Amino acid sequence: MKRIYALIPSYQPDEKLIRLTEELSEYEEIWILVVDDGSGQDYQSVFRSLPEQVNILSYPDNHGKGYALKTGLQWIYENETDPDAVVVTVDGDGQHAVADILKTAQAAAGHPDHLVLGVRSFGEGTPLRSRFGNKVTSMAFYLTSGVHLSDTQTGLRAFSVRQIPQMLAIPGDRYEYEMNVLQEAAHRHEPLDQIPIQTIYENHNSGSHFRTVRDSLRIYGCLFRFALVSLLSFLLDYLLFTAFSMSGLLSAGANVLARCFSSVFNYSMNRKVVFDNKGSPVTSAVQYFTLAAVILFLNTRLLVFLNGTLGWNLYLAKLVVEMVFFCLSYIVQKRFIFTDHPAAEKAPAERVRIQ
Repeated sequence: MKRIYALIPSYQPDEKLIRLTEELSEYEEIWILVVDDGSGQDYQSVFRSLPEQVNILSYPDNHGKGYALKTGLQWIYENETDPDAVVVTVDGDGQHAVADILKTAQAAAGHPDHLVLGVRSFGEGTPLRSRFGNKVTSMAFYLTSGVHLSDTQTGLRAFSVRQIPQMLAIPGDRYEYEMNVLQEAAHRHEPLDQIPIQTIYENHNSGSHFRTVRDSLRIYGCLFRFALVSLLSFLLDYLLFTAFSMSGLLSAGANVLARCFSSVFNYSMNRKVVFDNKGSPVTSAVQYFTLAAVILFLNTRLLVFLNGTLGWNLYLAKLVVEMVFFCLSYIVQKRFIFTDHPAAEKAPAERVRIQ
C-alpha cells in the first residue's frame, strides 16, 4: 500500500480533532498532517493534545480553508518523492469516519489519475441548511460543467501526489477553492469518482465555520455575477425591444435591433466583470458574437413560434425565451469562450512552521 497523507485543515478545533487524529494514528500507512489555519493562542492546547506522530503546520493569521489545503499540499509535494503516494483531505470536525477515509484513499491509490470524492447521502436527518445548500450547489455545478455530482461540498477527497501541482495552481483561498477544484477537473475532463460514505453531522453541524452568505457568494460568485449582468442586459434589451416594437417595427426586427445593442454591453461586462478574462479580446469577441448570432436566430425563431403560432402574449413569450437561453449562454461562455486560467498562485510554504 502506498503512503497515505491525511491532510486536515483546522481552524479553532475542539476535541473532535483530537479524537480523529488518535484514531488515524493507529494505522502505520497513514501520515497525518494538520494545518493550523491561524486558530490563535486560545486553541494551542488542542494542537498540543494531538498524538506525537501528528505533524502540524501553522501560521499566525487565518487565511481560509483553501489556503490551508494548499499549505499542506505544498509541504507534501516538497517532501514526498513517490508521485503515486496518496493525499486524502479530511475535515477535522468529526464528519468523516476513519473507515471511509481509508476507503476513499484506497480508491485513489488504484486510480492515480482520478480525483476520488467521498459522497454523502442527504436524508431526513441532514440539517436543512446542509441539505438545501448541497442541492443548490449540485445544480449550479451541473449547470456550469455538465457533470452531475451528488455531493459537491464534501471535504473528503483523495488523489495522488502527482496531481498536486495543478491543485496548487487553482485559485481560491477559502471555501470556494474546493468548488474551483471540481470545476477545473470537469473542465479538463478528468475522472471524478464518487465513493459512498457515511453521513455524519454532530450537533447539526454546529462546529462548521462556513459563513452562509459570504462563503456562498464566494462559491457561486461567477454565477451570481453572470446572472446580474444578464439581468442588466435583459432589462436593456427588453426596454429597447419595447421601444422599437411600439415605434412600428415588427417583432422580429425589434428583437434583432435590441439584441445588437444589448449584446455589446453583455460581452464587455462578461469579459471584464464576470469571467475576468485575460485572453485575446479579438478571439473571445469572435466566439462570443458567433454564439450571440446563433442564440439570436434560435431566440427569434422561438419567439415568433410562441407568439405567432401558439398565440402567446408577445411580452410573456419574450420572458420565457430569455430564461431558456440564459442557461445555454452561461454554459457555453464559461466552458468554451472565457476559459483562460490564472497562473499558479505563490505557494504559502514560506509562511509555515512545522512542529
